[in-house]
Amino acid sequence: MTHPPRDPALRPDGRGARHGHQAGGLRIGVVGAGRVGAVLGAALEAAGHHVVAAAGESDASRARIADLLPVSPVAKPTDVARSCDLLLLTVPDDMLANVVTVLSDSGAIRPGQYVVHTSGRHGLAVLEPAARVGARIVALHPAMTFTGTALDLDRLPGCVYGLTADPAERAFVEGLVADLRGRPMWVPEEMRTLYHSGLAHGANHLVTLVTQAMELLAAAGADDPAGTLRPLLTAALDNALDHGDSALTGPIVRGDVNTVRAHLADIAANAPHTLPSYVALARDTLDRVVTDGRVLPIRAAAIQRVLDQAERAAALRTSAPRTSARRR
Repeated sequence: MTHPPRDPALRPDGRGARHGHQAGGLRIGVVGAGRVGAVLGAALEAAGHHVVAAAGESDASRARIADLLPVSPVAKPTDVARSCDLLLLTVPDDMLANVVTVLSDSGAIRPGQYVVHTSGRHGLAVLEPAARVGARIVALHPAMTFTGTALDLDRLPGCVYGLTADPAERAFVEGLVADLRGRPMWVPEEMRTLYHSGLAHGANHLVTLVTQAMELLAAAGADDPAGTLRPLLTAALDNALDHGDSALTGPIVRGDVNTVRAHLADIAANAPHTLPSYVALARDTLDRVVTDGRVLPIRAAAIQRVLDQAERAAALRTSAPRTSARRR
């Protein structure tokens, strides 16, 4: 892929004399002022760059622009793209290809302009329409969950950014990450989806798991399920990140068949919608502790039978109302 000559305002390492890139900072345009775009725009402004315009269609997006980018005018995506040195595309994954194509075909993206998207799943291929018109393309994904408020600004320092770029752009994008006070992680183009799946599995499914755990505690009578879980989950997360599987505790790793059986019975009676995830995670946990020898195969087989029985019983309960309805 060929690129136009580098901006003479940039040093050979891609960084300028001030604020990481060029004197006075970069002119940045944000298309898609969702939770990520507005926050990254505000963080880049704090680093000395200038968000010259932002595009956001929903009331929530416009409210975020007003709150986090109060001096940035709201404009159409094509006008945003024409006004900036660095176009930051923070639209949903499934919209990204269409947005890039429309902006490139309309002439809003120009040679030498940086076009940066924040999708975890996508790499450079989705930006190919911009590359064809001479833009410098970058994938920059913050490995962070966002609220879309000023609270996120304090969470960004130390955040890892999953980066994919051509060799000619690597110094520039590392400078951009430095401006955001983050840490770079280079992800090969063909590994972007796997990288993103690891983050989604850990963060998104963790939210589901914690929410289900709070529901179980609430059903058991806890008046503050979150407060009950917080110290336990904080310790468990820290231990897991530091020690991996060796941090496992609880009835599965102890081989307590009767405790697992009792769990399954009470979950089925009080919060049956959480039973499938409990069973699935119990199976995966069991596989891990059998493999490393902490639970003997005979004990593991007994736990497996209990899990199988609970799963079959749940399936029968689920299918029973449909059968009765058909008979009526």
